[in-house]
Amino acid sequence: MARLRCWNHGIRLEHWQTELTDAGFSCIFCYNGVAMRVGVISLGCAKNLVDTEWLLGLLKENEIEVVTSWKAADAVIINTCGFIESAKSEAIDTILEAAEYKSKGLQKLIVMGCLSQRYKPQLEEELPEVDRFIAISEYGNLGPILTEVLGVPVHQSYGKQTRVLSGKPWMAYLRIADGCDNRCSYCAIPLIRGDFVSAPMEEIIAEAKELAGQGVRELNLIAQDSSRYGIDRYGKLMLSELLKQLDAIEGVHWIRILYLYPDEIPDDLIDTMKSCRHVLPYFDIPIQHGNDRLLQAMHRRGNRALIKDRCQKLRQVFDRPVLRTTLIAGFPGETLEEHEDNLSLLKEIEWDHLGVFAYSKEEDTPAFDLEDDVPEEEKIRRRDELMEAQSAISHKLLSSTIGTTMEVLVEREDALTGMAVGRSYMQAPDNVDGETRFRPLRPHAPGEFVQVRIKRVSGLNLIGEEIV
Repeated sequence: MARLRCWNHGIRLEHWQTELTDAGFSCIFCYNGVAMRVGVISLGCAKNLVDTEWLLGLLKENEIEVVTSWKAADAVIINTCGFIESAKSEAIDTILEAAEYKSKGLQKLIVMGCLSQRYKPQLEEELPEVDRFIAISEYGNLGPILTEVLGVPVHQSYGKQTRVLSGKPWMAYLRIADGCDNRCSYCAIPLIRGDFVSAPMEEIIAEAKELAGQGVRELNLIAQDSSRYGIDRYGKLMLSELLKQLDAIEGVHWIRILYLYPDEIPDDLIDTMKSCRHVLPYFDIPIQHGNDRLLQAMHRRGNRALIKDRCQKLRQVFDRPVLRTTLIAGFPGETLEEHEDNLSLLKEIEWDHLGVFAYSKEEDTPAFDLEDDVPEEEKIRRRDELMEAQSAISHKLLSSTIGTTMEVLVEREDALTGMAVGRSYMQAPDNVDGETRFRPLRPHAPGEFVQVRIKRVSGLNLIGEEIV
């Protein structure tokens, strides 16, 4: 359960112990002298969070005040994820828990996001306590929809007004594209988000400049396939050009790219990243498997040899690049020998960070009709074997940083130990890469960059001391 801080308004937003279980926002509509309290809950990935932040911006532009509690909410808006079974279950549980407050003063319950996009007709039939399900395809009409449901005027400007950052004011996700054309056999994203659509470069640059003007120091570029940026809009891959323009924006200190396909990391992109002052050598390359037959069955482009070639190239060009990936264990038809290929590639490449998912069937995907012939307990065993091997690799690679000096973005102070806590370039802001803890020479405001000498490793965390 994450905690979110709405730093822009100096308000800390915690879990409410007796109510909804995820981090939330409360807003007050004032209409004809009557206040309406609206709570907003965001579930799912960073791309979904950006949608929530646009929603908050829409509410703010309509003269809505963000407050610290939504205990007495008159309306609740839940932005859902519908990607995998666990995410769908979390969304349904949150909706049902919110619906209980219909008997305690809650007047309106609105559900938007991926779950609404994917299952709107079924949800409308099965959850009549929800006043409105809003599909992603309806976001262009969000203002009028909210006006109708809430009974207060919400003028339409979704996606055009200033985003309200829901997290740390020195860091923001910058979505450069939405949707996906890759049609991986196990993935429902194209069903939910549609075809791949790159945002116009001028709009991305304008948003990045606005974020930098608000004090954002770290931009994290996100898309379902960031490496493909521009191919639909400009007829060629344009991530290199986008990075050059972002790199020139005053105030931006770190630029991190998330989700690159191995077959779309050409040499010119690598050269651009090397030449840019602020682009981090951080490569999030979800490969999903290390066996060529399984990669074909998953409808993944490229093969084992290409994956190894690109990773080798990155380590030749950069002094200490960070390589992160995800794998799937127990895909339909995966043999023990193919699982061993997955394991052997993991060991050959030696990823810095890695996550493994046990395969689960997703309706309406090509893989759904395949025989799910790997028993669940065997999927878990294979997943755990991969993660155990990765744990040893991660510890070895992290230990190699002992004695080196790294730039660290300070994010908070541990009140119990007095240690400053932040992240190095090796650690993305999604809580899966660990963090860096160090003894500061002086108090630091969140968002500062300091130099830290690494002294030891604890799990995925780096421990050090500040140096002058």
